Order: sequence, then structure tokens, then C-alpha cells
Amino acid sequence: MELGLNGKVAIITGGGRGIGRAICERFAAEGAHVVVADIDGEAARSVAQAIGRQGVRAVGARCDVTDAGSVEQLVRAAEDAFGTIDVLVNNAGFTRDMRIGKMSEADWDSVVDVVLKGAFHCTKAVLPTMIERNAGRIINISSRAHLGNPGQANYSAAKAGILGFTRAMSLEVGRHFITVNAVAPGIVETDAVRSLPHFDKIRANAEKTVAIPRMGQVSDVSDAVAFLASERAGYISGEVLHVTGGRY
Repeated sequence: MELGLNGKVAIITGGGRGIGRAICERFAAEGAHVVVADIDGEAARSVAQAIGRQGVRAVGARCDVTDAGSVEQLVRAAEDAFGTIDVLVNNAGFTRDMRIGKMSEADWDSVVDVVLKGAFHCTKAVLPTMIERNAGRIINISSRAHLGNPGQANYSAAKAGILGFTRAMSLEVGRHFITVNAVAPGIVETDAVRSLPHFDKIRANAEKTVAIPRMGQVSDVSDAVAFLASERAGYISGEVLHVTGGRY
């Protein structure tokens, strides 16, 4: 299926590793130009160099999505480099898991700020360009955890908030032919997950309990994001695409 992403310009936050890196690579494979943004600027530049060898233009930049000034600088750099922004993928996020009795305010704030405030800052910063052109795609990375997980009150709340944000934004900007959707992955086999000491147990549990008996791969998520960013998804907005193998 031709996705129509060739020559498009995409910003992907949290693009230095894991799911974010896979999304960057998938867009590059479709011929899109990619702005790789990450709090780890070295990782972002490394990914940009790697995908640049596929024949597309790629820029890697350090960006703190919780800082409005940092985000505005990122968007200006993208516009200076490519002239426009067609796609934003709000992927930046991380976990800091523990039962709420042991969770500090800093543990709560750091997770919620990166996921929710980050999506707010980045979306706000790219909208003027998209509105001016009457076109754009925004994809927010949520998680199956929006349904709730013990020990993840901060992460579950943030990822649930992303769904409300997605639906509100889809209603605000739809008249400008900008679509806003969310992707909610289940357990995905990233480098970080593979490094966990109990990884074998996680994989065995997925193979036993998930309807499709395997762990998700980063490509499962990046394929879903690419579809929602594509010309084929122009009448889909305000939706949540679960990539969980049937696990709810």
C-alpha cells in the first residue's frame, strides 16, 4: 500500500531509542524526512545519521519536551531545515514504577510532565504551520496502561490523559484537515525491556496470556503510526489504535 509519506517532514520525540527509533526508521523507509528529537542529543544525532544513509534528510536534536523554549527551538530548526512540518509523533515518555505509597511527588511529576506536558508543548508549537497549510497529522503514543496497572499510577494516569488530549485536539483542529490520533501499545520487546532481569518471565507470560501469543515488536507500533500518518488515514481522527495482540 502506498502511504504517501515520501517527501513529508516528520518530527518524532523520544526518537533516540526503542519505539521512537523504530518510528523514525519506518518513516525514513517510506521516504519521509525526519527530525529525531530526544532528551539525549547524542542518541538523536546517531539515529539521524543512521537513517540519513537511506537517502532521506534527517536531523537529530536534543529537546526537553517539558520546556516550551526547547520545543519552540526544535520546531524552528525543523522549519528552517525543511520549510514545513507535516507530521508530529508525540512519543517521549518513560516509566518510574512503584506503589503509590512509595511514590514521591517528583516521581509523579516527572512522568506526567514528559508524557502530557510534552504533548501539549509539541502540539502547540507545530499547529501554526499545519493550520496555515490546512493539513497535518498528529499521532500521540499512549499505552495499554491507560486501562490501569498496579505500580503505574503515574504512567497510567499520564497515558489515559493522552487519550483525552487526543480527542479534544481532534475536535479543535479537524476543520483545518489536521487529524489527531493515538496508538496504545501493549508489552513491546524493546532493548530496555530485554535488559530487565525478569525478561524471560515477561516473554513467557505474554506467550501464555496474549491472544496473539507473542510479545509486540517495535515494528508493530511503527507500522500503525505510519498508517495513521499516511494519506490513507485522512478521515480517521480522535481514535485510539490498540497494538496489543488482543490484550486488554
